Amino acid sequence: MSETASISTGIAQRYATAVYELAQEAKALPQIEKDLDALQAALAESEDFRDLIHSPIYTREQQAASISAIAKKMDLSQTLASTLELMANKRRLFVLPQLVQNLRDIIAVEKGEVTADVISAKALTKAQSEKLSKSLAATTGKKVTLNATVDDSLIGGLIVKVGSKMIDTSIRAKLNSLQNVMKEVG
Repeated sequence: MSETASISTGIAQRYATAVYELAQEAKALPQIEKDLDALQAALAESEDFRDLIHSPIYTREQQAASISAIAKKMDLSQTLASTLELMANKRRLFVLPQLVQNLRDIIAVEKGEVTADVISAKALTKAQSEKLSKSLAATTGKKVTLNATVDDSLIGGLIVKVGSKMIDTSIRAKLNSLQNVMKEVG
């Protein structure tokens, strides 16, 4: 990990821990989870929002005013809105994506949940998702939330990542493996 990434992760972790503790004290975790969904959607959909948090051309005051207006418009909880304003005033908004992820991770651990990243060649049906989720829950002993994406270059099969473990049953991986075996023979 690069030094810059390590510093960003540390900053995000401290803010996430603080927000979690404040929300837990105020018994506002469900609202924080809704806030995280809204922020994650905004980060994914709005290039202007991403520019605001990453661009050095905005002053602290401009970032703080913008974040305050965005938080009000998104109806974010007071805890998260205040945290974002503080981050803007300290020029730390660039860690917002890591903050969202760290906060989700902290909440998931407290709830006894784990997130599995699933990459498939075609979109999974609801029945397939439920079956995979139940299977992973039986293996991990925790409630599993699926984060599914589609990558048609897999040809078929799945790639499942849970924590540090990865299972690759894709046709692409099998073809690559077969290709390597054939190179060794001939």
